[in-house]
Amino acid sequence: MMAAPPLAGRRLLMTTDAVGGVWTYALDLAEGLGRAGVATTLVVLGPSPSLVQRQAAEAIPGLELVATGLPLDWTAREPADVLETAAAVRGLARGRRADVVHLNSPALAAIGGFTAPVVGACHSCLATWWSAVKDGPLADDFRWRARLLWQGLQACDALIAPTRAFALETARTYDVPAPHPIWNGRALGRPGTFPRQPIAFTSGRLWDEGKNATVADAAAARMTAPVHAAGPLRGPNGADVDLPHLRTLGPLAPDEVAAWLHRSAVFVSTALYEPFGLGVLEAAQAGCALVLSDIPTFRELWDEAAVFVDPSDAAGFARACDAFIADPAERAAWGRRARVRAARYSVEAMCEATLELYARLCPRVLVAAREAAA
Repeated sequence: MMAAPPLAGRRLLMTTDAVGGVWTYALDLAEGLGRAGVATTLVVLGPSPSLVQRQAAEAIPGLELVATGLPLDWTAREPADVLETAAAVRGLARGRRADVVHLNSPALAAIGGFTAPVVGACHSCLATWWSAVKDGPLADDFRWRARLLWQGLQACDALIAPTRAFALETARTYDVPAPHPIWNGRALGRPGTFPRQPIAFTSGRLWDEGKNATVADAAAARMTAPVHAAGPLRGPNGADVDLPHLRTLGPLAPDEVAAWLHRSAVFVSTALYEPFGLGVLEAAQAGCALVLSDIPTFRELWDEAAVFVDPSDAAGFARACDAFIADPAERAAWGRRARVRAARYSVEAMCEATLELYARLCPRVLVAAREAAA
């Protein structure tokens, strides 16, 4: 049970996008903070939320959703686009009299002039993505974005990251103090009632090279069991991918993904770059056996609760998945391990740690709250 927070009755302005895991993170955080008495204005950048996403947001008491249509930092054409977005967000924060501004795109802080403390959440970035996925120096189109993000990181009052591993990588890449690690969380669902089927499942932005879905596709070509994959094949930046051996399902609603997780024997992620991986957490909560790429963030979160494979080894992924599917008792044991580990990554723990950080940044808010309570 979360203790009564000192920020109850205060307002948070938070940015998000409707493209990937940041949307899920933002809704979970807003809902958890709402239970603690903090009202959130959620400012959506990039493509507008779908009807299902809007309905999920509208179901959260006290949440105000503002869809701007303004570009994301990683889809903007030039720095001026990002600064225009930043100015709009700053204006909304002033207009809403936000007590804290939580930027899930920390580059927006580069403009300065925010009248409330600014928390920059480092969920991912193009420079660390490039380091994990590509060879050689940053492309020109990435270089100005990385420079703008560095300016934003410097301007934030506090930085957070979803894992220690990614916090250290961010610090090394941008020569900034390591962000404060706060593990992401999801509400722990009940075990599924579907019978487990001899299939593997994966999910995410399949078009993103960082997800390394072509290796999952190559593994599927070697496997005796089918591999179903949920997620878009084409991204808002024009990237796309052909995956002839995966049984692609396209984007699915959260309840559809949950149904697939509860019936699948194995969840597989071949990611080269994954600062946290909400899809893996959801799979663990559902009791799937986990077969994951051997990268630092996954080791931090799932060591001894998953089987790890070199992210370039398609044959290794195929062997690990087929071994679990052929041995129901073994995969059930690993599924239980994953579910037990997943209990560490709760929405309550994420919200409590985030509230503590907000409170340290807002001594004037603390004083006002104590005076009001007296």
